[in-house]
Amino acid sequence: MADLPSGLLEACVVIGAPIDKLRDLHQNHQQTKLNDHSALEAEVLHVHAPPFVTKETNSSQAIGPAFSRVQRRKSFIKKKRRDRAPEPLLNGDTASRAEVSSATEDISVPKDLDLIALPQLCFPGGLQLATEQREDSYHFLVFTDLFGNRTHAVVVQYYRAVQSCHEGVVHNGHRWNSSKACLYAPFAVCVISKFPYYNALRDCLSCLLVQLRPARQTDFEETIKEFSAKLSLVPLPPPGQLHVSFSLRPLHVVLPSRDDQDSPVIDIDLHLPFLCFTHAALLQVLSCLLQEQRLVFFSSDWARLTLVAECVLLYLQPLSWQHPYVPVLARGMLDFLMAPTAFLMGCHINHFEEVAAETEDLILVNVDDGSIQSSWSESIDLPYIPLAAAECFMSRAEALQLHYDLELCHLGAGTDANTLRCQRRDWQRRLNTQIQNIALELVVNIFRGVQDFLNHEHRVFNSEEFLRTREPADQGFYKKVLDTHIFHSFLRDRLNRKQDTFSRMEQKTRNNAPRNRAMTESPRRPPMSELSRSGYNSYTNPSDRLSKRLGASLPNLEQSANDTVTGISCSRPASLRKMTPDIGLKFLQKTVKVFRLPEFPPPLAYHYVQNYYSDMVASLGKAISATPPEESALLARYHYLRGLVNTVSNKRLDALEDFQSLYKTDSDIFPSQMVKSLVDSMPESERLQADRRPELKRLISRVKRDQERERARHGNSHEEGAVKRFQLPKKYMPLEEFVKCVQESGIVKDQGTIHRLFDALTVGHQKQVGPDLFRVFYTIWKETEAEAQEVCLPASVLEHIEPSECVFKLSTSVKTSRGVGKIAMTQRRLFLLTDGRPGYVEVAQYRDLEEVKVSSAPFLLLRIPSLKLRVRGRKEAFEANLKTETDLWNLMVKEMWAGRNMADQHKDPQYMQQALTNALLMDAVVGSLQNSKAIYAASKLAHFDRIKMEVPMMVPKTTAETLKHKINPSLELAAPQPVDVLLYTPGQLWVSVSGGKVMVFDASSWSLTHTCHVGNARLNCMLGVDKDQVWMGSEDSVIYIISMVAMVCNRQLTEHRAEVTGLALDTDKYSQKVAYSCSVEGTVMVWDVSTLQVKRHFRLSCDRLLSVHSWSSTLWCSSRDSVMEVWRNGSLKHRLNLPEQQKGSTATFSSILLLPEREELWSACIDSGEVCIWHMKDHTKPFHRVTLQDCTGCYCMIKVKNQVWVGGVGRSSAKGKIYILDTERHQVMKELHGHCDKVTALCSAEDRYVLSGAGKHDGKIAIWKCFEPIACAKEGFFFMIAIKLKGCDDLNILNTTRPSQWLRRLTRPGTSSGLKLLPGPKINVSVTFMKLLRPFD
Repeated sequence: MADLPSGLLEACVVIGAPIDKLRDLHQNHQQTKLNDHSALEAEVLHVHAPPFVTKETNSSQAIGPAFSRVQRRKSFIKKKRRDRAPEPLLNGDTASRAEVSSATEDISVPKDLDLIALPQLCFPGGLQLATEQREDSYHFLVFTDLFGNRTHAVVVQYYRAVQSCHEGVVHNGHRWNSSKACLYAPFAVCVISKFPYYNALRDCLSCLLVQLRPARQTDFEETIKEFSAKLSLVPLPPPGQLHVSFSLRPLHVVLPSRDDQDSPVIDIDLHLPFLCFTHAALLQVLSCLLQEQRLVFFSSDWARLTLVAECVLLYLQPLSWQHPYVPVLARGMLDFLMAPTAFLMGCHINHFEEVAAETEDLILVNVDDGSIQSSWSESIDLPYIPLAAAECFMSRAEALQLHYDLELCHLGAGTDANTLRCQRRDWQRRLNTQIQNIALELVVNIFRGVQDFLNHEHRVFNSEEFLRTREPADQGFYKKVLDTHIFHSFLRDRLNRKQDTFSRMEQKTRNNAPRNRAMTESPRRPPMSELSRSGYNSYTNPSDRLSKRLGASLPNLEQSANDTVTGISCSRPASLRKMTPDIGLKFLQKTVKVFRLPEFPPPLAYHYVQNYYSDMVASLGKAISATPPEESALLARYHYLRGLVNTVSNKRLDALEDFQSLYKTDSDIFPSQMVKSLVDSMPESERLQADRRPELKRLISRVKRDQERERARHGNSHEEGAVKRFQLPKKYMPLEEFVKCVQESGIVKDQGTIHRLFDALTVGHQKQVGPDLFRVFYTIWKETEAEAQEVCLPASVLEHIEPSECVFKLSTSVKTSRGVGKIAMTQRRLFLLTDGRPGYVEVAQYRDLEEVKVSSAPFLLLRIPSLKLRVRGRKEAFEANLKTETDLWNLMVKEMWAGRNMADQHKDPQYMQQALTNALLMDAVVGSLQNSKAIYAASKLAHFDRIKMEVPMMVPKTTAETLKHKINPSLELAAPQPVDVLLYTPGQLWVSVSGGKVMVFDASSWSLTHTCHVGNARLNCMLGVDKDQVWMGSEDSVIYIISMVAMVCNRQLTEHRAEVTGLALDTDKYSQKVAYSCSVEGTVMVWDVSTLQVKRHFRLSCDRLLSVHSWSSTLWCSSRDSVMEVWRNGSLKHRLNLPEQQKGSTATFSSILLLPEREELWSACIDSGEVCIWHMKDHTKPFHRVTLQDCTGCYCMIKVKNQVWVGGVGRSSAKGKIYILDTERHQVMKELHGHCDKVTALCSAEDRYVLSGAGKHDGKIAIWKCFEPIACAKEGFFFMIAIKLKGCDDLNILNTTRPSQWLRRLTRPGTSSGLKLLPGPKINVSVTFMKLLRPFD
């Protein structure tokens, strides 16, 4: 039997006093007229739980008509009543023992519901009779099971008059007097739900009381049962933008949806704590929760206890409370407060003194007067929330408009209650959103930067390093929080790369400068522009880190690093109330839709219930038809809701079809467990029907595959939940353990660097690093880093260095040829910080160095070692008497010099970062060894200097002129990852690396902006379909669709049955966009881009289909052994086979390129250094072959202007090569050497740049400048004409194939250089040069 989806109602329980005791008390009351009534013991009177109706026939296969998945158990009520005498009913009727027994035999309750404690919680103050009618009273309950799962309840207490069995009836000819003093007994109706729909369930109970008050006692139970049955028919809304409403006369009740799968339901007024506490007191409560203290809330109102407790826990989202949580304690449960663990509980204010006197170490929170104290004193000796985050929170909180009456000032009196309620709900929803945003910002500001100290590979959090970067005044708070369960759970989510509200807001409000620097500079050091204004403490002060971005949207990534953005001041400005409190924090708000359920049928008749479900399915079908395809998120919610209804109405196949639709609309809300249960419960007959429906067959196959993967991952579940703290080693470490330890410490991740560090630390010893040596090395590394960050540079020095520069090493005060002072080393230069009044003296930029050597300077009768530097353009050398530091500085400066040369030649800033790391490691090695071999050991880390001396790495001139920049997607990883696919969309570069990881770079700065994961398999192809869609074909047979606006992947195309290898875009005969996809087994599918539906598909007979291209009325499909021209209907037109010279070898087609304007087809093979060019109308053989020198294979090709760029691998060096071919002359124009591994991907950025990605031994992306050759057939030369705009530094290449016309227009007869334009139109350009280039030059 399938697990059913949870509905609104889990159970409805009626609690009250036993009937016989009420009768006896009533008789005593009439006789003695006593006003003092002792409290009675409440007990469960009725339990109503779904299913309320079942199909009489074929019930074994029926899922059941109620939204409930809980299992049932027999109620204990039967046991309590089994031997009880026939009881008089409250209206005077009697029931036989048989009838009572029969009634109780049918009572069943959810197995997870504990009815033993429920009576106490429904009457937490005790059950008290009254002599006069009292007002109805509501309160709220939360139940938590052993696994931490919570169930919620809303309770209403109402009073009914108690009647004797003789009242109002004739007995022995006499009518009993009913005018005697009346007695009122309280009853409680408790509605239990899996979700905290507090407001909605309170509205439902309000409607129930309207029906109960005039009802006769004989109709009491039936009325509640019918009410419960109606609620059991209400489906819960799916996560997202669709709410559900239904009518319970006289009110319309709305069930709000969750924001997403991981967010909680919020059906509560989140501003209540702001009305109860000052902002400082509220932050103190949140601080106690984060430190997992033992908290007790007190109030005179039972309802207020739960509502306020729920609100403060919601403020901490996505952090979740992990300890016991009982917001309402009955007076008989006060012993729970003796629990030794952390907890959050609530008591009546009457028990305040008792609890404070008899328990220790409690935080007592008085909700009524907003005070907070401890049980041992009136103050709280606990660390406060970090100051900057707290002040920011209070500043925003003061701007909140908490009073609804102020919203009504301009409105007239409402006459429709439901309209007024709707207006109030809209206001509350907006206010709740604002409060959620500022509370989330508080959590983000507290824990911002945690991810910088995580090692995902080894699942380690470097807590000591994190604490060291916190403000000293805040470290007490963090020390307590870092040891809590709530923070451990938060860390686990960060290590699992969970994309929740914290991740999104942290990304949104994050300063972009550190993120951009991370791609080129050391990510652990703040720039001097931020650090040196007031020292290290100023930088680590959270107010400095936060205030720059609070209230600001993402800046222009092209702005300079020293630009600042004015944020909201911690002191509220006078006009703040005119501002939106969560300005700068808002996410894209989607329009909320409300789906109204049909009117409830008689809920206790099976056929009426089935008709009700049918009406709901029909209404949802109409809503789906009326929703345009572009509103895919709303369509997904309608399909989800219809799938739920079909599930509970036993229409499994229709339900599966609806859930299958979620892949194309919003796969994030796909109910995996529900679909798995549906599939497992399908009888054989339905399984056969599903196999005849292709979409369902694919869904069932996918569910089975997912089950297998889940079982395979089950063994790793412990690792996914593990979080370790970094600890110094306690034993000797061989190389493998040393690598792991260094990576966990966060010093460096690159394995090659760690291997060299291991060699350095083990010079002259056995190949093991001892714990004492590593501890000394680690301590020196951290101390050196801290000392550098404490450097305070005056403004007169700061103006001479770049804003992004950091001081990484500072020498002792030494005498130099330029004065006395300290030599400072940044990532770009050396400078002298003079003693006395600090001043700046430029020593050298690394790229300007010509010679670095150790010399000696005379001092009295001695020769003191010194460092001598010769700088380009300066006659005199710089000399510094560094004494014992001379050899170390010599090694460090040479390494930085070599790294800068490598970075400049290869246009790769990572070389400079790696050289800097090597230099700092040298410093730590020398400091930790302290022996005669220390310098020799440190020289093991001089990686770039050694390369420079052993093998001069000169970049070929052609490569150096064309290469613009390099970026490294694997920068934060231990080893490079291969670049699988590259795609350029306007302003963005999309990079796919192994395992479904997609990285998005900003094209203006080439900085990383987003990272997401699509599946777990390698991506083979990417395609920009429109302004908001990027399609990605994966090895797992799925096409993933990423939204470029929201940067989420929540749609999938699952029609392919094998690895997706190619994507293409075209328009059909009706000018509608269509996309083509192909999979490895030969299937080609044609997609309607707007609806994501397959228009047609066909299958080709081939060996591994690799790509699909569209041209004119045909498709060109490439496989390993052939290229096929196919009509649009799938019929084969022509087949083009491998050239004869390559048949029988291991060569296979790797890439094809269509040049329709020339009617040419270019092909390349993996194991061949030759490009074949075919006529598209003559497929017998290639009419031309271009041999690529020193090439063993080609992997990719693209066309840029009138060039073809081919990515391959060299024969002699096995390094990546790019060949640029001229499409007119079919000749190689350039060879580019920019990668250490084969070139696996190419893409063009607006024909201005070409980007190339390489294999796993390189893993980098090179950015190349495009150029425009002009062919001159007469002379056999290539002309390059560069036009320079006045006032602009960039040269623009003229695009023309008729140079003679340009020469006549641009030159005068007899001129040869310094050419000028002839008089003519006002064109503000001048020709700066014209150069004749020989072929292949």
